[in-house]
Amino acid sequence: MRIEGKAVVVGDDVDTDQIIAGRYLRTKDRTLWASHVFEDYDPGLRERLLGSIIIAGKNFGCGSSREQAVIALKEAGVRAIVAPSYARIFFRNAINIGLPVLEGICCCPDGMAVTIDTDKWVVECDQKQTPVRPLSQKMQEILRAGGLVPLWRSKNP
Repeated sequence: MRIEGKAVVVGDDVDTDQIIAGRYLRTKDRTLWASHVFEDYDPGLRERLLGSIIIAGKNFGCGSSREQAVIALKEAGVRAIVAPSYARIFFRNAINIGLPVLEGICCCPDGMAVTIDTDKWVVECDQKQTPVRPLSQKMQEILRAGGLVPLWRSKNP
């Protein structure tokens, strides 16, 4: 699988409250979440997320264990996230929702074209290839299906 997009670079310890603030969680309207993603971190990021690959620092998705943060990113058009480490629950929520999250250190400049190759398990940027940690076969199967619920539905018609 190849995933292509433009890099949106964020720092270390971006928590779920910065991804989508709790004040927007009184609704189940995913488009509302997407329209307010990163509002308390850097509101200018929201317009750049469509078709993007987030290149993050360590501990991405820390804080509250809310799957709405992953949903907000996916609804805003994020195609994948690359970070050296994730909060454990955020990582699993992302896989379950069908948003690829890869562990690795990527020094791609903001706005640069990025390609993720999950056959070789590398991130390609600025004519450089950076290895990322391969996902388990089960996680790959979940992502290929579009998330845990679509996978379950495909096996239980």
